[in-house]
Amino acid sequence: MHKPKIKICCISSLSEAEIAVKYGASAIGLVSEMPSGPGIISEELIRTITKEYYSKVDTFLLTSRLKASEIIEQQKFCGTNTIQICDRITHDNLILLKEKIPKIKLVQALHVHYENTLREALDIEKYVDAILLDSGNQKKEIKELGGTGRTHNWKISKKIVASVSVPVFLAGGLNPANVKNAVEIVNPYGLDVCSGVRTDGLLDELKLKQFFEAAGYTK
Repeated sequence: MHKPKIKICCISSLSEAEIAVKYGASAIGLVSEMPSGPGIISEELIRTITKEYYSKVDTFLLTSRLKASEIIEQQKFCGTNTIQICDRITHDNLILLKEKIPKIKLVQALHVHYENTLREALDIEKYVDAILLDSGNQKKEIKELGGTGRTHNWKISKKIVASVSVPVFLAGGLNPANVKNAVEIVNPYGLDVCSGVRTDGLLDELKLKQFFEAAGYTK
């Protein structure tokens, strides 16, 4: 089993970022305003955390905005080196993002429900640096754009990983008990975890340790 990159999402403080990095995270997720879900923090706090950890790990700004101009303004204030787009966005806006902020990596989240997610991935891959497969639901009255704690059909995720040319992160309901199986089935470039390494909403060091070990990280 290869050792995937691990992104710890929903980081809510400098101390949580420190813990995530201590256990081996290569990226941290910083959640800006969303219609629902855990881990939302102010852009001021995202900026503070990013300044401290920019040179140590990849810093992901999770955004629900869909206009390139608004996303660029948000990123420039927050200072992250990566943008995770959590909702569907047009190709024109992705092209504009690449033109205006070419040094910032773009990661498109796709919410896996049916086989058409594979078509979505193939359609979007040339516009982004990576794809993240999650278990939200954009069709709900209040959109779920991540942080649901639910798994999805990993067989579809496996097909996507095998079919696209960009790195793929696997998210959605991962935890210490299932991550080894997830990696063996899907073979993703990276893993994204939020609730699976938390207790009462707080980052849990024991669960973090167990998660990294199950994912192939050994001291």
